[in-house]
Amino acid sequence: MQIDDTDRRVLRHYLADPALPRVDLAERAGVTAATLWRRLERLRNAGVIRAERARVDWRRLGYEVEVSLRFTIDKADPRSFDDFITAARDVPEVVAIETFLGRVDVRLNVIARDMAHYQEVYRQRILSLPHIAEVDALMLVSTIKDVEALPL
Repeated sequence: MQIDDTDRRVLRHYLADPALPRVDLAERAGVTAATLWRRLERLRNAGVIRAERARVDWRRLGYEVEVSLRFTIDKADPRSFDDFITAARDVPEVVAIETFLGRVDVRLNVIARDMAHYQEVYRQRILSLPHIAEVDALMLVSTIKDVEALPL
């Protein structure tokens, strides 16, 4: 889909504050409310805007630890990759699953209330995942930049 400068302005302001009332969003984007509605609808129908969602701050809910676990999967069994992903989806503390090409096959982002909780999750749920050949852990210390906006 081709987007023009008006679409870019609409998307830029929409991404900056998706909860903004549509009238205010239209004003900031420099379009009428009707134009804004048509543009957003066209972008949704084209799959450019996939969803409107809430972003939850896990720390405010008591989850103080976030760890990125990088896995190399033992691929001796043709179903090993799918088995691992299916089992990882069932771990409630896993908040993101990403797959890669290269030395690392899968990355899981895991949250925990504290280090004791993380240790429990790691030992009981993560290490029991099938077909793990290697695992490497990166503990999040701070988030410097976290945006979903594109350079529009």
